[in-house]
Amino acid sequence: MQIARVIGDIVVTRKDENLEGRTLLVLQPIAADGSAVGRTLIAVDAVGAGIGETVFFVRGKEASFPFYPTEVPTDAGVVGIVDQWDLG
Repeated sequence: MQIARVIGDIVVTRKDENLEGRTLLVLQPIAADGSAVGRTLIAVDAVGAGIGETVFFVRGKEASFPFYPTEVPTDAGVVGIVDQWDLG
């Protein structure tokens, strides 16, 4: 899992039928100190996150697991909203 900030959403007129009703979010991965790291990416939202929130996401085959039994064609999925984190 990785942490990211939601910086936008995507609106599309045509998409795979298994993505119907799913929200696509633009994520900026962040480091533990909150600084941006890496490239932005698009992820399918499984938890109702919104712009400005900090989320954690997974990549790869596991990204489609929250939507089972539907086979959502994605390689990145938001699976949680972060309330806070502490570096100890």
